[in-house]
Amino acid sequence: MAAVGILSSCITEDLPDATRQGTFQACWKALDEHYCFFEEKAAAYGLDWEAVYAQNAPAVHETMTDRQLFEVLAGMCCELRDGHVNLYAAHDVARYGRWFDDYPANYADTLERIYLGRTEDYQTAAGLRYRILDDNVGYVRCATFENNFGSGNLHELMRALALCDGLIIDVRNNGGGMLTAAQKLASVFLDTKTLVGYVRHKTGRAHNAFSAPEPIYIEPFEGLRWTKPVVILTNRRTYSAANAFVAYLKGRAGVTVVGDVTGGGSGMPLATELPNGWTLRFSACPMYDAQMRLTEAGISPDIRQDLAPDALQTGRDDIIERARTLLRQ
Repeated sequence: MAAVGILSSCITEDLPDATRQGTFQACWKALDEHYCFFEEKAAAYGLDWEAVYAQNAPAVHETMTDRQLFEVLAGMCCELRDGHVNLYAAHDVARYGRWFDDYPANYADTLERIYLGRTEDYQTAAGLRYRILDDNVGYVRCATFENNFGSGNLHELMRALALCDGLIIDVRNNGGGMLTAAQKLASVFLDTKTLVGYVRHKTGRAHNAFSAPEPIYIEPFEGLRWTKPVVILTNRRTYSAANAFVAYLKGRAGVTVVGDVTGGGSGMPLATELPNGWTLRFSACPMYDAQMRLTEAGISPDIRQDLAPDALQTGRDDIIERARTLLRQ
């Protein structure tokens, strides 16, 4: 999910000045008062945010360089193990990557080009690339939700694939973008107004201060909709708004998720500026699926499938082929 706003008055009030220690204090305080997953992280791996402060504060002094300060703040942010927690400076962006680095890639753009073919073999609309494979299965590559889809784009997509026996939606390596785009694509597969999840908002500075869950509904697409079987392909880099897209549709009739556990990223990110001009981005609003389950740690596929070690040599994408087999059955 893209950042949906900049927190200013609620975070920057009474901030220390742009000293090294002032910047450190502002960074820790912004997270302490507004980050949304402290309780979940404590339960998952024993995160102690006060201990993180005690460990890092003594390392900050006024004679350190910008890069040294950045290293301390980056290490502190990575203690949250959250891909939505980033620190932006002129020379680097702090990011936590073990949520995907420690897992198989399960995707290769070389294989994608084999299945999509040459430029003249596939169509493209609003960033979606699609074609009909030789077994009459439709293949749609959705690499990002950074751009909204127009109703005309999705209507023409459905019209072009209407005669297919089944449909593959490939959101592997989709790092997210706009929730509205994920919801618009999901609406193609819904026949009625559907409860797809919930969101909560921080109501105070305490780690557990949240509003009551607010329901998220998606209206069915107003144009042509897909009513036949669909398989969604996932891997660990299926993240943020793409993670939400999977949560919206998993468990629906005719929908099967194939691949690896998604990367998670179920917290809606916001950002604030630190006293020295760096930008801190973090998860501020927890989001849940329709059963009020948090998907921050990722969504398990219905069918687990990895790429074979020799996939690039054989030119065969085992995850796509597993989906095609399911749809033919």
